[in-house]
Amino acid sequence: MIRRMATESRDAAHPIPRFPAGFLWGVSTSAHQIEGAVDEREPSVWDAFTAEPGRVKDGSTAAVACDHYHRYGEDVALLAGLGVDAYRFSVSWPRVRFGDGSGLDFYDRLVDELCAAGVRPVPTLFHWDLPAGLDWLDRDTAARFADHVARVADRLGDRVGKWITLNEPAEHTLLGHALGVHAPGRKLLFDALPVAHHQLLAHGLAVRALRAAGATDIGIANSHGPVWPASREPADLEAAAFYDLLLNRLFAEPLLLGRYPEGLGELMPGDVESDLKVIAEPVDWYGVNYYAPTKVGAPQGTEIEFGGVVMPAELPFSVRQIEGRPVTDFGWPVVPEGLTEVLTTFHERYGDRLPPVVITENGCSYEGLDDQDRIAYLDGHLRALHRAVEAGVDVRGYFVWSLLDNFEWAEGYARRFGLVHVDFEDPAALTRTPKASYAWFRDMLRSQR
Repeated sequence: MIRRMATESRDAAHPIPRFPAGFLWGVSTSAHQIEGAVDEREPSVWDAFTAEPGRVKDGSTAAVACDHYHRYGEDVALLAGLGVDAYRFSVSWPRVRFGDGSGLDFYDRLVDELCAAGVRPVPTLFHWDLPAGLDWLDRDTAARFADHVARVADRLGDRVGKWITLNEPAEHTLLGHALGVHAPGRKLLFDALPVAHHQLLAHGLAVRALRAAGATDIGIANSHGPVWPASREPADLEAAAFYDLLLNRLFAEPLLLGRYPEGLGELMPGDVESDLKVIAEPVDWYGVNYYAPTKVGAPQGTEIEFGGVVMPAELPFSVRQIEGRPVTDFGWPVVPEGLTEVLTTFHERYGDRLPPVVITENGCSYEGLDDQDRIAYLDGHLRALHRAVEAGVDVRGYFVWSLLDNFEWAEGYARRFGLVHVDFEDPAALTRTPKASYAWFRDMLRSQR
């Protein structure tokens, strides 16, 4: 059921500047966060993680989530009403592995429905929901992922042109394997580096598999943001540079430059030089997920809680609060100019080695149907993105996170990122209600055409 809510455009007197012709506008979701239908796929590491008491703050699971698996027709209708060019969704590896073949049948139907609605399908082939029994510490998982990619491309490649290999390998490494606050819940700290390497290797193997299937429009969705030193003191500058190396350069430079930043390659497993030739398979565009900058200083010798994550005292840096900025309901600072900064920094740092950029995620968590704060957030970030375009960055698209309120990983259902409200209090109905931001984004898209 979809309940309609009308609203007028936010700021007709000061419209968003026009983006280049052919600019791709879309919204994003991920399979585990919205699909539900847990009995119609194999288990994932997230199923095991959420079954452990205390892992998810509200004690919930994604067993039903938004029930997109059964209600995808409603959600495609919302996409059509929004007027987006493209829909970024993820293909659940555990669902594709399900023995009766129904998983691929589902994505077949979804892609057909999207095409019929005039919405371009943009699948992400891994968005954190690793099949149970597989492990990113194991090199063989990268090869298995390539097999998965080939199978999906064989089924959907006649209608899908644009592909994304992985979503945010940095966060999956840090939160899931270094700090233990996401699945699979390991606390390995720097011993988690092989997880990063094997995901990057999986990306390169996936690019090869997609090329073999005839794909010509391939990217990755990496999370990036500016790192701001807490002060100009040498210890703070050194800590910030190290954080930038771990969260930005570690995941960009193997792809773009074919090498790890100084000192990191020797910490990776296997024949790193040979692997880098695979990792650096050329992509057609580079996806950036942006939410906020990070302020970093020297270690303070104590645990620090930041953004719902406890940072151990033994880390060689400390994450600090960015003062004087509004924050989202998640407590994340709202810094639109950080989007301009990260894009222009990458443009200057990598030059012609940086392919065209697509913003594959950008969004915020706010309560309420009349979500004026989300409208202000999107308005500010689109203007910041346009400034990056004016500065010479080749930006080809922008995807809002997210279409629907969803299962927000370890936060459960307490954080609402959607342009569309989902009534989780009534799991039988799961009524979708477009928010004010949905209408604002729809009207902004009309103004761009």
